[in-house]
Amino acid sequence: MHDDPIAVARASYQALLDKDRAALEALLADEFRFTSPRDDRIDRDDYLARSWPQWEALAGFDFIHFAREGARVLVNYVARSESGARFRNAEVVLVRDGRIIEVEAYFPIAAPDAGPRRARAPRRRTPPLRPGAQRAHARRGG
Repeated sequence: MHDDPIAVARASYQALLDKDRAALEALLADEFRFTSPRDDRIDRDDYLARSWPQWEALAGFDFIHFAREGARVLVNYVARSESGARFRNAEVVLVRDGRIIEVEAYFPIAAPDAGPRRARAPRRRTPPLRPGAQRAHARRGG
């Protein structure tokens, strides 16, 4: 069993990808809790009953970030299902003694596009000033 929290988190995602429930169960501590917008600290058995059927349709992960702070690992990914559907999640995985104690998942309830979101620039109310026009504008008191 790994002690490095990132290695433990990666192993859990690999177990999901391999559809290896026994490997996933070995990584989840008996006191495991899962929280998401739909679940409030459900226990290990409820998590496996609710989530495993969904993970069985998993085709792959595109990992964006693995970041560690102490025993916590922040994981950001886009998952792909066998049907081609994609969804984006961010999860905080808490690891202790080589086992996952808790996962907090953050995801949109409905996401039509799982691609990266781009911030939109605010709309301008007036056209931008031309180079040099700002000085003339300031001299006129405007």
